[in-house]
Amino acid sequence: MLFGPHETNLGRRRALSERHVAYYARRAAGGCGIVVTETASVHGSDQPYERAPLAADCGPGWADVVAACRPSGTLVLAGLGHTGGQGSSAHTQAALWAPSRVPDVVTREVPMEMEQPEIDALVAGFAAAARSAAAADLDGVEVDAGARSLLRQFASGLTNTRTDAYGTDRLLLLRQVLAAVRGELGAGRVLALRLSCDERAPWAGITPPAAAEHVAELAPLVDLLVVVRGSGVAPSAYRPDGHTPPGFNAGLTRTLRAVAGGTPVALQGSVVDVADAQRALADGIADAVEMTRAQIADADLVAKARAGVPVRPCTLCNQACQVRDVRNPLVDCVVDPADEGGPGHVCPPGAGREVLVVGGGPAGMEAARALAAAGAAVRLVERGDRLGGALSLVAALPGRARFAAFADWLAAECARLGVRVELGTEAPDGGDVRAPGGRPRPPEFAVEEGGVVVTAAQVLAGAELPAGPIVVHDPAGGPVGPGIAELLAAAGREVAVVTPDEVIGARLAGDLAPANTRLLRAGVRRETASLLRSVGAGEAVLVDRWTGEPRSIPCAVLVDAGPWLPDAGSRGGGVAAGDAVAPRTVLEAVLEGRRAARAVLAGGTADAGALPGPTTHP
Repeated sequence: MLFGPHETNLGRRRALSERHVAYYARRAAGGCGIVVTETASVHGSDQPYERAPLAADCGPGWADVVAACRPSGTLVLAGLGHTGGQGSSAHTQAALWAPSRVPDVVTREVPMEMEQPEIDALVAGFAAAARSAAAADLDGVEVDAGARSLLRQFASGLTNTRTDAYGTDRLLLLRQVLAAVRGELGAGRVLALRLSCDERAPWAGITPPAAAEHVAELAPLVDLLVVVRGSGVAPSAYRPDGHTPPGFNAGLTRTLRAVAGGTPVALQGSVVDVADAQRALADGIADAVEMTRAQIADADLVAKARAGVPVRPCTLCNQACQVRDVRNPLVDCVVDPADEGGPGHVCPPGAGREVLVVGGGPAGMEAARALAAAGAAVRLVERGDRLGGALSLVAALPGRARFAAFADWLAAECARLGVRVELGTEAPDGGDVRAPGGRPRPPEFAVEEGGVVVTAAQVLAGAELPAGPIVVHDPAGGPVGPGIAELLAAAGREVAVVTPDEVIGARLAGDLAPANTRLLRAGVRRETASLLRSVGAGEAVLVDRWTGEPRSIPCAVLVDAGPWLPDAGSRGGGVAAGDAVAPRTVLEAVLEGRRAARAVLAGGTADAGALPGPTTHP
């Protein structure tokens, strides 16, 4: 099993930090077989994001990772790469390197065309990085020719329009890099290759048939081949969310393994269930399986699977683990919020304590789970007829079905750990942890005579809507508004989405472009940069956010996807968490549930939402 390379923002400047060491050590201790560190730029011309590691600065950090992981029997490979024309010039203030002067499809920046001195410097950079990795006693390196890499850009007709030897033989540079790296690694170290085998651009890009030729040529040069998809025109193909079925690369990987000449091949691509991984090995699809997001969600995945303990499920949401972002967030996970190197996963001993938790949503269940795991006797009361809270509702959205698995896991863990659950029970006065959820926010727009307004929660709970056009009001920009629109459009309804942002789902991160594409294909009308003023008499009145110009659109029923308010009286005692503090995402609710458990066992009284979080560093 592999823990693959991914952005973390855990670095100190451009070096690996002690947080990297703790992050990788947790996965090694949890049983992971191979850890590939965050891809390091092999040349100073490449800085794709602010804290992107630079191989020249990574030697001490690599050595520390090896020292932390080797006692667990885990192999450590250094990820090495260069993002070329798909990088960023924001930090270097220099022209991007690329095979040809092809504007990047995202930034529209036109790169410089590399000439022989730059090509020589790149090859030398890979060699120097491999030399440093060997000096740090790593078990090997992984060369990145995947979705965002310069080496893929040379291999693709999308971005390589050269007429010299590097254009007539688009794999020439990749072969030169592999030869240089192999020469520096010496005997006994692993040379792995991450290779994009489907750019999702059949008009000019690398297609699966072309990739079969690439694999036949390149596989004999490496010890491990990781098959991936994606390119500049399809970046989300590398790491899609729950709208794409798990294990989507299985067919492609099986085909390419057949032409790899015996070189071990790893399956990558939303493999998040242990049973699916085992099946891929048993069926001959691959020789190894990469389960990166699954091990972000549960660092002890392998150990738990061996022990027969249920694994905390990855939701494939990309909401906190995809961190190439102007805000520089640290890598995280909605189902297991982390405080790498800190006390985030540790509760004080709770033996002999009796604790009352009010509310059976994600915050309450996580608090109850953590308290019971620490030895406390926990009673959890929930006024509804089931556990899960908003998690169960969100699971009804397209692409979010795995949130139901997380709700089920939390409930099962509470049962396994002996939490006494009382459903249909109103909370008594007080309570050690209070997480009773939220209540609908009063409309911030006028509801005129004849106006019909329902909440997103009511729609997800199965409320029947009157016939006619539906307007989804989405002031939050998260997954709920677009998901509701997609769900209703799939049911054959006429749908429009109203948002004050310039694009639908502005806070969707990696799903932003795919979500807008899905809505466009479904015929959903998108009313952007618009404020909702009133609804009634068969229409919704909007005003342009910038000009104030009013306009109306047809509306038989309005679905309000705005945030809720804390439950009235929910701060009446104990430690508040989740929606009892403020409208929270799943990540925030789970994190605050865990913090509340720590606060109770430590004798604290502050609201979990006000407790200090992880400390960042420059």
